[in-house]
Amino acid sequence: MKKENNLTRRSFLKTSAVAGAVGVIGTGSAGFLSSCSGGAEKGKGANAPLKEPGSYYIPELPDMAADGKELKAGVVGCGGRGSGAAINFLNAANGVTIVALGDVFQDRVDSLADRLKTEKNIDIPVDKRFVGLDAYKQVIDSDIDILIDATPPFFRAEHFKYGVEKNKHCFLEKPICVDATGYRTIVAAAKQAQAKNLSVVTGTQRHHQRSYVESYKQIMNGAIGEITGGTVYWNQSMLWYRDRQPAWNDFEFMVRDWVNWKWLSGDHIVEQHVHNIDVFTWFSGLKPVHAVGFGSRQRRVTGDQYDNFSVDFTMENGIHMHSMCRQIDGCANNVSEFIQGTKGSWSSNGNHVIKDLAGNVVWEYDGEAEKTNFKQTDPYTLEHVNLINCIRSNKPIELASETAVSNMGAIMGRESAYTGQATTWDAMTASQLEYTPADLNIGKMDMSGFTVPVPGSAK
Repeated sequence: MKKENNLTRRSFLKTSAVAGAVGVIGTGSAGFLSSCSGGAEKGKGANAPLKEPGSYYIPELPDMAADGKELKAGVVGCGGRGSGAAINFLNAANGVTIVALGDVFQDRVDSLADRLKTEKNIDIPVDKRFVGLDAYKQVIDSDIDILIDATPPFFRAEHFKYGVEKNKHCFLEKPICVDATGYRTIVAAAKQAQAKNLSVVTGTQRHHQRSYVESYKQIMNGAIGEITGGTVYWNQSMLWYRDRQPAWNDFEFMVRDWVNWKWLSGDHIVEQHVHNIDVFTWFSGLKPVHAVGFGSRQRRVTGDQYDNFSVDFTMENGIHMHSMCRQIDGCANNVSEFIQGTKGSWSSNGNHVIKDLAGNVVWEYDGEAEKTNFKQTDPYTLEHVNLINCIRSNKPIELASETAVSNMGAIMGRESAYTGQATTWDAMTASQLEYTPADLNIGKMDMSGFTVPVPGSAK
């Protein structure tokens, strides 16, 4: 959280939705990323670090945030992740509480209110339990310091925008947008948050997972040399889904089954696999500039999205990252990242290990030492520890700009797979791509437009 960690070089991109505004492409939660490779300068020698210590952001990750000013949070999106984030926030520090809840469904709000009472002895008054599409405004307009937003991803960009307008610190679950329009909203709001000295943390929790942070430090210190490419994976069994109930209208069915619908989740390459893409953009300091991918739907039961994606990303210095994700039962699973360098490689598969070019292990993260030295090892809680510390110390953190890069990369890969065409960073960030349904409302909607994409042309 030291100000000297801020990077001063910035990459700017033009967008069509924010006239005259600039989009900052960030890496390091307090700073910004230049468009160069971040590799060691020529002439410095084979053991030179990729970046000098102090030029990149490393979070402080104690078990709990330091005591300080009382902080009140409001939660928007009270389902499983929102409920989890609420508990994580309360476990992260003393002197913090939750005072308002919002969701489109009354049962979700009441369920979280009951849990807060049972587990934390926190009473949420009935007049602070807000329901509907505008519930987020009512929560934000309540007397809160921090917005915890864990709605379906489609809604997060507008909620973030309003939260920043109202001068609220924010925790945004990932992904933070599902389309190009949402991306530009995030970028603009993130710049406003910076100007207002607001702290913003996103749910890319690997940035607050000690094994990843220590791996990042090793790579920045030159342990694998200059990065030359990598592969990232999120292959797992089928995710959950909801069978439609007779009493549910179109909107309620889709929102309760949100993880299976493109407009709500962004598809699983965006909703879930963004974690792995984010590790590569974070570690390499590069954004993707070109993507060619494919995917298909084989097993999914509800919704309109794919079961699998495979994408070849070209990064801005010409190296390649292969991205692979799948949600199908009975297949080989792998959730990890692999990065190759000129001197060796790093992998998070099983444990965080660095090997030399001969395959010898030269470094391995000591997970047992972490358990010995720390009581809190949950990154979902540690991200709130860091957020609260940054607020209380008045040393703002801003992660939305950085997450927007990996989020847009996932969008690029998805659109390439859907269309069968190559996508580029410049074209996608400036595009009019928007997933908002034409008749968005809490009720009956035109379901004819929610179809599974078919790439290419038929014979």
